[in-house]
Amino acid sequence: MNQVVAPQCRNRSGYTLVELLIVVTVMGIAGALIVPSFASTDALRVQGALRSMVADITEAQSDAIAFQRGRAMVFFPDEHRYVIAEVNGTTIDLALDRLDERRLNIDMFGFTRITGITFPNDMLVFDELGGPVTAPQSTVAAPEAWVDLSGSSQNFRLRVEAYTGRVTVQRLSP
Repeated sequence: MNQVVAPQCRNRSGYTLVELLIVVTVMGIAGALIVPSFASTDALRVQGALRSMVADITEAQSDAIAFQRGRAMVFFPDEHRYVIAEVNGTTIDLALDRLDERRLNIDMFGFTRITGITFPNDMLVFDELGGPVTAPQSTVAAPEAWVDLSGSSQNFRLRVEAYTGRVTVQRLSP
């Protein structure tokens, strides 16, 4: 009896050209979607600087109320930084009264810049009841004022309302 023997199938040990092209195409599409999101990290860092400043203002106001002592934020717009200090008299001695300092023009904050400020004497001062006042130890309510921050093609205005010290943020057109 004659038997017909079927040819044996070879074991495949590689990928076809079509399979490789499909994988490369899918990876290219995924890369095209991911790369722009890496570019937006600077935008997120600038927003982080803005959030840090809002948190610092809120903390300074809360500390003023909690400790019944004035607090101040002294801005240095040319250096893109500010110092949080205790109010112990009619002037602020940053060597003695400094509580904290924040630099904005660094990599962590996407090199954020202070581009405008309307606080009297570049200071935001809270009295012992948490209300914004015009100067250390003053009883005169400060007018509404703001500080503008810019970085990574974004511009923001951080506004502090008169009397209440309420903080609001507005995105400005580039």
